[in-house]
Amino acid sequence: MSEAQKVDDRPSAAPPAAGGVDGFFKISARGSTLGREIRGGFATFFTMAYILVLNPIILGSAKDKFGHQLDAVQLTTATALVAAVMTIIMGIGGNLPLALAAGLGLNAVVAFQIAPLMSWDDAMGLIVLEGLLICVLVVTGLREAVMHAIPQAMKQAISVGIGLFIAFIGFVDAGFATRIPDAANTTVPVQLGGTGALTGWPILVFCLGVLLTIGLLARKVKGAILISIVTMTVVAVVINAAADITSWGLTTPKVPDDIVASPDFGLLGHFSLFGAFGETSAITVVLLVFTLILSDFFDTMGTVVGISAEAGLLDEEGKVPNLGRVLLIDGAAAVAGGAASASSSTSYIESAAGVGEGARTGFANLITGGMFALALFLTPILTIVPLQAAAPALVAVGFLMMTQVKHIDWDKYEIAIPAFLTIAVMPFTYSITNGIGAGFLAYVLIKTVLGKAKEVHWLLWAASALFLVYFAIDPIEQLLGVK
Repeated sequence: MSEAQKVDDRPSAAPPAAGGVDGFFKISARGSTLGREIRGGFATFFTMAYILVLNPIILGSAKDKFGHQLDAVQLTTATALVAAVMTIIMGIGGNLPLALAAGLGLNAVVAFQIAPLMSWDDAMGLIVLEGLLICVLVVTGLREAVMHAIPQAMKQAISVGIGLFIAFIGFVDAGFATRIPDAANTTVPVQLGGTGALTGWPILVFCLGVLLTIGLLARKVKGAILISIVTMTVVAVVINAAADITSWGLTTPKVPDDIVASPDFGLLGHFSLFGAFGETSAITVVLLVFTLILSDFFDTMGTVVGISAEAGLLDEEGKVPNLGRVLLIDGAAAVAGGAASASSSTSYIESAAGVGEGARTGFANLITGGMFALALFLTPILTIVPLQAAAPALVAVGFLMMTQVKHIDWDKYEIAIPAFLTIAVMPFTYSITNGIGAGFLAYVLIKTVLGKAKEVHWLLWAASALFLVYFAIDPIEQLLGVK
């Protein structure tokens, strides 16, 4: 977000002392208003509500070692419940506009890499174990220390990389950009639309949504992102009713037959903490847990830094407020996700949509969490928002986060090259963790080549060593005979 925008979003004079809700969440102190927090909470929910559909699809489509599958209705309930509870806890305990839900990528690892080796209970037990170990890292101060050891310019690069990544997610989710199948025998990995051209009503909804969002942002209309999401959802519902559309993707924008649905809590508590050790080798279990921890650890780190930076909440040293509590709650979310069989829950980069709407405090989380709680009973009506209506918000927020690139010293190669790799690798590999790892390794290498190895914090050395293992996990597994 530009400096001008940030100034416009904040009062010109120091706000008076406030009590009650305002004082508890520091709404006025952070230059926000109750209206902005509410709008931000709704915007965040609508940009991540897809997880209520996608998580059950990913986990429900896989079979464990014994051929068992998880029930879709129970998965929807578990996903909504964990997201609601942990998002509200983050709002109250961490006071950041940072929503949590089942982590994409992590759920795929659970479904297609871990579950085939053991039972679902054992697989979810590994998620609980991973979350507990992350909590230990937080309590010992190691996780927070790693975040403080990262140079300010690298933190800015992480924010910019996340901005590009989240914009790319928006383009891909809407179908504006699609992957060209390997069978096409082309070196071009992505293309415009599904055939090299924009076709179909859903793409039109997305394009109109992008134009509407950026137009409203340029006019500095309050609630721009939320207005766009709601407006384009209505448009999508009308178009879907009038036109013959084969598919909108995960969610179809039509008025449901039933508004209320009964939740099914049957999956809660179905996990075995150490059962995996009886189903596969100890080395395999250790490597699986290591992969989960490293991915969760740095994905969250990038998200927390990126969201806090975009909200203007980092202090002069680039530190995140209430960082210890934020990281502990995030670790507890992983435990909760495993215990509920919803896979590991983590901080969502889509929270940037709420920040772009003006959210600066944890009060926005009460709205987002409350919507997830409603989703336990109102899933049919709350999941009619198609990705094509929500994705423009991600594109707009990507622009806002991209503006931080101006703070990086591009003439100083020892920071510019690691920053570039961090920014580029995130969208190109579709992973925040990969981008951070590439940046860390480049930073350590260049500092060493320049004879400045002593300037590198020992924690960055340790993190870089772990990333070497992370990137080389396949040959290591082969060397150890795991595969």
